[in-house]
Amino acid sequence: MNAEKILVVSDSHGDRQILVDILEKFQDRVSLLIHCGDSELPAADPLFNVYQVVGGNCDFDSGYHERRILQTNLDRIYVTHGHLSNVRFGLSEIAYEAREQDATIVLFGHTHQIGCEVVQHRLYLNPGSISQPRGPIQKKAFAVIEATKAGWQVQYYGRDFEPIADLHFTFKR
Repeated sequence: MNAEKILVVSDSHGDRQILVDILEKFQDRVSLLIHCGDSELPAADPLFNVYQVVGGNCDFDSGYHERRILQTNLDRIYVTHGHLSNVRFGLSEIAYEAREQDATIVLFGHTHQIGCEVVQHRLYLNPGSISQPRGPIQKKAFAVIEATKAGWQVQYYGRDFEPIADLHFTFKR
């Protein structure tokens, strides 16, 4: 396989319809759909038969996993909401967790702030919030990662399902 596309969304806070709409629009365009927590939906929601999901600090259903490891042909993905890793205070704790899991991609939410960077050959990505953005980039967004053997292309999308022009990034492995 030459490339894999991974859709990442987080912090939908009860807005189930946007998750349905994303699924309908992107299910045939990506190989994996991931929700990084704070959906505020039941863990047994049928959407989570398709989305790989973790629980966040606003998800009180005990059926959620706090952390997940997902394996693709190209990457080992560590998914957590971020509140248990203190991501509001930096990436040190989540970086340690990711190293322990030998992850190549680290996905989290919680801060509602868009961000992505590569540190020590590991992609860290926060898709922001699809419902309640915070921080300097006030866009309701989700992200699609195109993974190849050479690296990762990250494109953020708005609720209109259109790419956000100034939020496209290319990273080498």
